Amino acid sequence: MKGKVGKVAYLEDWSTTITPSLLAGESTYNITFEWDEEIGTPGAFLIKNNHHSEFYLKSLTLENVPGHGVIHFICNSWVYPSHKYQKDRIFFSNKTYFLSETPEPLLKYREEELQTLRGNGNNLQLQEWDRVYDYAYYNDLGDPDKGPKYARPVLGGSSEYPYPRRGRTGRQPTKSDANSESRLNLVMSLDIYVPRDERFGHLKLTDFLGYALKAIVPIIKPELESLFDSTPNEFDSFEDVLKLYGEIKEIRDYNIHAERLKENLQIDGEKLFKYPVPQVIKEDTSAWRTDEEFAREMLAGVNPVIIRRLQEFPPTSKLDPNIYGDQSSTIRKEHIESNLDGLTVDEAIAQNKLFILDHHDALMLYLRRINSTSTKTYASRTILFLQNNGTLKPLTIELSLPHPEGDQHGAISKVYIPAENGVENSIWQLAKAYVAVNDSGYHQLISHWLHTHAAIEPFIISANRQLSVLHPIHKLLYPHFRDTMNINALARQILINAGGILEATVFPSKYAMEMSSALYKDWTFPEQALPADLIKRGMAVEDSTSPHGLRLLINDYPYAVDGLEIWFAIKTWVQDYCSFYYKDDDTVKNDVELQSWWKELIEQGHGDKKNEPWWPKMKTVKELIETCTIIIWIASALHAAVNFGQYPYAGYLPNRPTISRRFMPEKGTIEYNELVENPDKAFLKTITAQLQTLVGVSLIEILSTHSSDEVYLGQRDTKHWTYDAEPLEAFDKFGKKLREIEERIVAMNDDVILENRVGGVKVPYTLLFPTSEGGLTGSGIPNSVSI
Repeated sequence: MKGKVGKVAYLEDWSTTITPSLLAGESTYNITFEWDEEIGTPGAFLIKNNHHSEFYLKSLTLENVPGHGVIHFICNSWVYPSHKYQKDRIFFSNKTYFLSETPEPLLKYREEELQTLRGNGNNLQLQEWDRVYDYAYYNDLGDPDKGPKYARPVLGGSSEYPYPRRGRTGRQPTKSDANSESRLNLVMSLDIYVPRDERFGHLKLTDFLGYALKAIVPIIKPELESLFDSTPNEFDSFEDVLKLYGEIKEIRDYNIHAERLKENLQIDGEKLFKYPVPQVIKEDTSAWRTDEEFAREMLAGVNPVIIRRLQEFPPTSKLDPNIYGDQSSTIRKEHIESNLDGLTVDEAIAQNKLFILDHHDALMLYLRRINSTSTKTYASRTILFLQNNGTLKPLTIELSLPHPEGDQHGAISKVYIPAENGVENSIWQLAKAYVAVNDSGYHQLISHWLHTHAAIEPFIISANRQLSVLHPIHKLLYPHFRDTMNINALARQILINAGGILEATVFPSKYAMEMSSALYKDWTFPEQALPADLIKRGMAVEDSTSPHGLRLLINDYPYAVDGLEIWFAIKTWVQDYCSFYYKDDDTVKNDVELQSWWKELIEQGHGDKKNEPWWPKMKTVKELIETCTIIIWIASALHAAVNFGQYPYAGYLPNRPTISRRFMPEKGTIEYNELVENPDKAFLKTITAQLQTLVGVSLIEILSTHSSDEVYLGQRDTKHWTYDAEPLEAFDKFGKKLREIEERIVAMNDDVILENRVGGVKVPYTLLFPTSEGGLTGSGIPNSVSI
């Protein structure tokens, strides 16, 4: 029951014709197939590699096919020597079929290809030529064979530590813990298994090696210390911090990676690292310290997804009082009413004027353990007031610690209010720094890693296992899966692992990933939709008279304003696409591959949440459209919003410190006297230390940088990605809509009335500007979570 296979044909002459479509390193070969009427319309081709090394096959274009003209086969796959495979590789044409509509000659090939991608179920270690997509727990973060210091709990597979699944590698268990997977040594760290077609291309890999080179900074700590002043590992002043930044210097006689070196390992006369000047200090080196900028970044900074409307006062806690005691806020009306423009607290709440940045509950779960490390920090609540000009004004900050006599006794809290002069101002600046530490750590672990990187990987695995490349939803989602498994695997190897860069540079330290597991318990898929998220946080309400049926309660909320435009552009595109293939709900219900994909995603990919009632049932076209919109939103715009602003805002670490090393100074102590005499030095001795700053800035510079081969939202890497004309037209319409959004963003950033879009630091909000050039731009929405 397989289709007729034609005679073997061989690659012929290498074409030396230069065409605009060819990139550096690409080659075109001619090939001639024999064809007769018995073969019919070619729907797939088989290929065998008789060489000793693999090659990357981009496409095959058949010309002069009788009755059809040109047929395109989009391949984008590494083909290894034939002895590495049990079956010859097969590639299908760019036509789209449901399983039930697949031409019978292709049906068995379609099923066999999916079975190959699922693997045979054994637990052997996967090799680079294997094309297997399978699931595993996060059991490779620790390295217990190195000692108890490097042991970490297995994330996923338990009610105590739930987590999304990652891609399986099949490495052997560790010697000291059968439940933990062994790790690669540092030399092999880039060779961690992911299916070969999920690995970085050569341009992306070159970019990422720039990060690897910068990550050796801790190894040369003695050399760094000898080059700094007499207080190793400390900044004595903000001028010392500013010395880290400078203009790009030319490097001559560079090798293959020199362009990345030129950008990322800038060297001055003393051979110190020099970093590009972050946007937040480019125009004004002190504007970041103002209360206005502190508040504005909650709406337009790198983590604009946490702030919510305050609907009850004082703020309350959702922590179980039987375990954590009384965690209610100690903020009282007298702390804030003098700054409410004549309103009472009740009136301000009724008029939607009060907002809160609340990290109290999330941090209190782990704060006692976190403070047992070198970190010394608080759980924070920050209340803000919406002024008539549309900007936010911070009113008060509450810093809380677990009760010294035990969790059941509740929290010990202290409330701070703004002050403009003297030691009170220095204390207020420190209070804002502790809030920034909370927000930076939460951003790195939850907003960025958990809610985009980790949450999306199960969708990628299940899609490749259950949706054929011929399936319409595979074609829709495929661009939004590019490089994600690779960057996640590298993160497990060198970033989020025990003793890795994240633990060294973010305040939760060795409890970082464990804490992200605790917060995964609150993750729900439907609330990842931007409108649902805004409504949940009280930042928007349903309103039939407003655009898209949603009214923002802060009109000048750049993330939400731009995000809603992007969200509904994506949704319209998905609706146009899905409606072409799914004419009614029965088409969804009867789509065997679609139902298998969704069932496996819930039961295995996000298996620790398989019994949650909120999962879409995948029985209607509406549910399919909403689901695919959420997936594309997470992979593209949400990730862009929380990722590419890291260097513009946090590249200058005093603005977004990731660690605090000592508590708020108390009167009568040496630290308090230091705060009085030299507040800047006391501030810098409280936040991230010098070496951690270098490592952290090196990391986020790379994470904020677009690779030179980036493909952005509204773009595809080939114009022949589908045969069907109507989806191609709908995609062109999507691209035009995104260009219109770009024009609107530029106009809004030029509007002086919209003060939150630029602020006193003069940084326009462009994180949801769809396109970008390569490099460190603070704009651009790549299709996928690729860095």
